[in-house]
Amino acid sequence: MEVINIAGTDDTPNVILDKDNGKFEISGRSLPEDVNMFYEPILNWIDGYAEAPADKTEFNFKLEYFNTASSKVILDILLKFEEIVENGHDVVIKWHYHEEEEDMQEAGEEYADIVEIPFDYISYTD
Repeated sequence: MEVINIAGTDDTPNVILDKDNGKFEISGRSLPEDVNMFYEPILNWIDGYAEAPADKTEFNFKLEYFNTASSKVILDILLKFEEIVENGHDVVIKWHYHEEEEDMQEAGEEYADIVEIPFDYISYTD
C-alpha cells in the first residue's frame, strides 16, 4: 500500500499511514477549512487497509486541538477500525494528551465509550 505522509500546518494535522512499518498517527491541530476534502484520502486509505490489515494495529492520536467538524471525522476513522476489530484483528488506539488538557483526555474517553476498541491513554508534559 502507498504510504500517506502529510506534513501538518497550523490548521491541518500531521498524518502518517504506513502499513509496512506499522506507523499510524494523526498529530497536531485539526481544523481544516474543508474537513471532507482533507480527510477523504485518509478515509479511503483506511478502507483499503481494512481489506488486508496487519494482525495488530496501533493507531496514535496525538492531537492538541480539533474542531467540531474534525471530531466527526475522527469518529468515522474509529468506526472503520472498529470494523477491523469485528473482523478478528487486534487494534489499539493510543490516545495522547497533554497532562493539563483535560478536554483532550475526556474526548478520548468519549470516543472509547462509543467504539468497541481498546484505548490506551498516554499523558505527556512539554
